[in-house]
Amino acid sequence: MSLPNPLAASPARHPLTWVPSLYLAMGLPNVTVGVVAAIIFKNLGVSNEDIALYTSQMYLPWVLKPLWSPLLEPFRTKRWWVISMQFTMMASLGLVAFCLPLDDFFRASLAFFWITGFASATQDIVADGVFMTTMPLVDQARYAGLQGMCWNMGAVIASGLLVSLTGVLHNRVGLSWVHCWMIIMLGTAMVMGAFGLWHLRTLPPGAPSAVQGQGLRAALPALRDSWVTFFQKPRIWMMLAVIFFYRFGEGFIEKFGPLFLLDPRSAGGLGLDNELLGLLNGTVGTVAFIAGAFLGGFAVARLTLPRSFLLLALVLNLPHVTYFYLSQALPDNVWLIGAMVAIEKFGFGMGSVGHMLYMMQQIAPGPFKMTHYAFATGVMAMTKWATGTVSGWVYGAFDQHYATFFTFVLIASVPPVLLAWRAPFPHPDPHDKGI
Repeated sequence: MSLPNPLAASPARHPLTWVPSLYLAMGLPNVTVGVVAAIIFKNLGVSNEDIALYTSQMYLPWVLKPLWSPLLEPFRTKRWWVISMQFTMMASLGLVAFCLPLDDFFRASLAFFWITGFASATQDIVADGVFMTTMPLVDQARYAGLQGMCWNMGAVIASGLLVSLTGVLHNRVGLSWVHCWMIIMLGTAMVMGAFGLWHLRTLPPGAPSAVQGQGLRAALPALRDSWVTFFQKPRIWMMLAVIFFYRFGEGFIEKFGPLFLLDPRSAGGLGLDNELLGLLNGTVGTVAFIAGAFLGGFAVARLTLPRSFLLLALVLNLPHVTYFYLSQALPDNVWLIGAMVAIEKFGFGMGSVGHMLYMMQQIAPGPFKMTHYAFATGVMAMTKWATGTVSGWVYGAFDQHYATFFTFVLIASVPPVLLAWRAPFPHPDPHDKGI
């Protein structure tokens, strides 16, 4: 695929012209594939167990991206790959929309969601590469809160605003769920195309790889060397365990939380509709998440990452008690439900800052920074894949009883805190060195 000349290197741009849009463009398709697809299938009558199983498999592109991330190093610039993938996602999400009216919509839309997932995972590899090779370490910490906030803002827009819009179209305009989601998926495709056009003007190319321009003959040795040097890092297995379990409990909530909120009370859920669910995620949840992300960035800036890491892990995992409470009490007060959602989103926003910075500053450093960061985020994605895959079985094993399911989630939230307490930090914090 060749792009026009505007893809050539452009003058340096202020990070505020590209960091927010870059990470919005990463969060939006990621959550569209991993979370919004589940809500689409729920609205179209697919069972909870099938939704959990099949949509969880769509996390595999993020799990497997270390297999092809080194093959990107010799070809083109990181900027070229970012923009190419954004236009690819524009096409694949548009095709999801046109699959929904078909009789065999489930399999057909899953196929195009898979393509979106592979394009999104590839975009993540090179977008993080642009960020890490363009920004000095101190600026990485300075913009970490904004980076995480914008990624998750993309996620909140997908799971909040877009879901709420389908509720408005269905409840107030009277459109069928198929037509509601066709409109939203086409709109999402257009947004990805707009990101591609914007980044043609603003995105820096990122520092070139040591093997850039050397073709496939350099790619395979780079693949081998990237794997060897990754597993030679000091205490790498313990660091990978920290990354894998950091959001272990969150993985179960991400998959079954929306299904619990949407399921009728007769099935043990809260009986919300799309409009209200999207409103809670897109307003209360957004404000709480932004506050948490900025506070997380502030905590790291003031305390350094090693000193704040356990605190951030606690703040991410303790709010899982909100879903336990909701499943036990089954309140019908929207303000109370909204408060519980806000607490969970605040903890998620604040805790995620520590997760991303730990991967960026402790696991990624070295000659294959972009690839090694992709390895780390692939392990993070493996958490989503593993928890999502088994969540349907766990839910079934507990006789489809949400209160018992969320009790299990509380237990699953203990190992992340214990591992964060013992997390190794082989690389000194840049603030401690006065960089």
